[in-house]
Amino acid sequence: MEIAQEIRALKKARDTVILAHYYVEPEVQELADYVGDSFFLSKKAVELPQSTILFCGVSFMGESAKLLNPEKTVLMAEPAADCPMAHMADPRAVAELRRQDPDLAVVCYINSTAVLKACADVCVTSANAVDIVRALPQRRVLFLPDRNLARYVAAQVPEKEILLPNGFCPTHDRMLSDEVERLKALHPEALVLAHPECPQAVTDGADYVGSTSGILRFAAGSDAPAFIICTEHGVRHPLTRDNPGKAFYFP
Repeated sequence: MEIAQEIRALKKARDTVILAHYYVEPEVQELADYVGDSFFLSKKAVELPQSTILFCGVSFMGESAKLLNPEKTVLMAEPAADCPMAHMADPRAVAELRRQDPDLAVVCYINSTAVLKACADVCVTSANAVDIVRALPQRRVLFLPDRNLARYVAAQVPEKEILLPNGFCPTHDRMLSDEVERLKALHPEALVLAHPECPQAVTDGADYVGSTSGILRFAAGSDAPAFIICTEHGVRHPLTRDNPGKAFYFP
């Protein structure tokens, strides 16, 4: 409690707002002024009056906040925190593909470095990727850097040719459909909610596929008593806090 009070006093004295991703530890989420997915936090950062943003997340999130707020100071609570997938594309390879096909549209997931974002025509989130790719005038689309999200978008937008990358989220990509099926056998009343960064075998068997915020909304609005959650374990905190009486199981 003393540490929490000290943090709140420092925050006020230094004109700082704390933004935290759903994936960080529950005690950090409780201290934050705003908690959300990377897109929500990027938007929120623009609206806030504080001169300093303290970001509790990974480096690309801090970069996004800085890109949108060049006049503000953006600090990372843990400078070493990083997302491997954010680096899993080569700007030189993107440039070569553009040279081969000048009409190619390059779409970049928000979960990427600023260097990679600079190579793209548009940046998207897991929540709006399908709608934006569908609305692009180009027929051929290079989607960076996550292969699972790109594959999911391709299935939803069959009229476009989606070039799949090699990148992946190490946490989501190692989820196995066998693990989900074992949980389903133990809890047959549970609905399966999956992030589109999961492999196709997992998303194909899900009752709902969507972004982190989408998963939270679905669980809150559903009458189901239990859910199997196929995403980062950090979302257990808001799920259990906001849905008393419901059960949540993780692969």
